[in-house]
Amino acid sequence: MRSELFAPSNAEVQGNGILKQGSKMARVAMNGEVMARSGSMVAYQGDLRFEAQGSGGIGNLIRRTVTGEGVPLMKVSGRGDLFLANAAQDVHIIDLDGSDGLTINGSNVLAFDTSLSYRIGRVQGAAASSNAGLFNCVFTGRGRIAITTDGQPVVLNVDQPTFADPQAAVAWSSSLQTSVKSNDQLNFGTLIGRSTGERFTLQFSGQGFVVVQPSELPPGGLIAGTGGGQQAGVGGALGGLLGR
Repeated sequence: MRSELFAPSNAEVQGNGILKQGSKMARVAMNGEVMARSGSMVAYQGDLRFEAQGSGGIGNLIRRTVTGEGVPLMKVSGRGDLFLANAAQDVHIIDLDGSDGLTINGSNVLAFDTSLSYRIGRVQGAAASSNAGLFNCVFTGRGRIAITTDGQPVVLNVDQPTFADPQAAVAWSSSLQTSVKSNDQLNFGTLIGRSTGERFTLQFSGQGFVVVQPSELPPGGLIAGTGGGQQAGVGGALGGLLGR
């Protein structure tokens, strides 16, 4: 049988741990455990077990109700090969060496090593009355993370004040200072409902980097955004993984 399907570029990649399988899939050579986005498995070989992760207590359950944070992660364990993807989005691999943490929009997390620690962070300056709060995932330690982007991203070096749309900001150095900036000026136009469509932006300062994707679509997956349109209350755009 002959076909371009059997080209070497489509063959299963070899190696250990979390690897890129082409541009839109990740392969995890399993011999232990890995945390993955719920529902992201597209195929596997071997003896693997899938375990849904709980909300992590009543505190997280309350926060999920208030902020719109959604589906928790799944833990995959066993021996074999696991293939993960999310809506044919581009996959990128990041290695953390313990020198700095990485903050990630929860909707862009695909999988990560269990050697990493993570917690829910909140962007400073986010209004307490926001319908979903500005929450994100902060990873620390040593290990590998697979993230997704909707299109080819740009990595901005932050050495001056930097701003990004909350739904386009994928990940950034945890050492950066973050805040929320309001762009629309209060005037007659805003009072009658007119908007630039860029009502809020995230502001980054310090030394580090920000990964920005070419998409402002409302997120779906690990978080269930409550907003219905572009930057709807900004809520849900930086929703995150539920704590263990």
